[in-house]
Amino acid sequence: MDRYGCLLLAALLVPGVARAIDNEFVRITRDAAPCASGEVPGCADRVIVALGDIELRSGQTHRKLSRGDVAVFGPGESYDEPAGAYLEVTIKPDHPASDSPGETIAPEKNAMLYDAEDFFIFEEKLAPGDTRARHSHSQRVVVQLNRAKLRQWPDGKPAIEPETVPDFPRFSPPVVHIVQNIGDIPLRGVIIEFKPGRPGAARR
Repeated sequence: MDRYGCLLLAALLVPGVARAIDNEFVRITRDAAPCASGEVPGCADRVIVALGDIELRSGQTHRKLSRGDVAVFGPGESYDEPAGAYLEVTIKPDHPASDSPGETIAPEKNAMLYDAEDFFIFEEKLAPGDTRARHSHSQRVVVQLNRAKLRQWPDGKPAIEPETVPDFPRFSPPVVHIVQNIGDIPLRGVIIEFKPGRPGAARR
């Protein structure tokens, strides 16, 4: 292992660094940025998801992010580790191709935030009492910001009524479904979704 690989491993072993998710697609840490340096191997595309008000510095650039804002950094780009509540989502450069949901139906009523070659980021929004028509998702990171109550009708399965858990990222499988907000709080989340059949850069 080279020097930068050792630095990344050492950062991840620090007791205060909480790894929320570590799978074939992403490595997510809470309130820590072991991939802040673009020189560390394996730290290619990274997404900072603000869970509160934070300041993010990259070279001469200084950004203030509020809860739900995102900042995307590509290979070789570096930033100072911010203070405050946030998630660092590192897209693994050798990730496999994402599984397809079977058909592609774009969800309505969301807001696109970023579009890359093999993934995209959007803000998920649904007002209380509103319904999102049948749509699809491939494999994705879900970061919910509100505690909303939903009713979902997945294709070929019984309806379910999940309650979202704020600030707790999860990695979700492909799905085709209908979603209704049956609570009194708006659904709001940040979704990092992988495009079906698009492997990471190291496999292209």
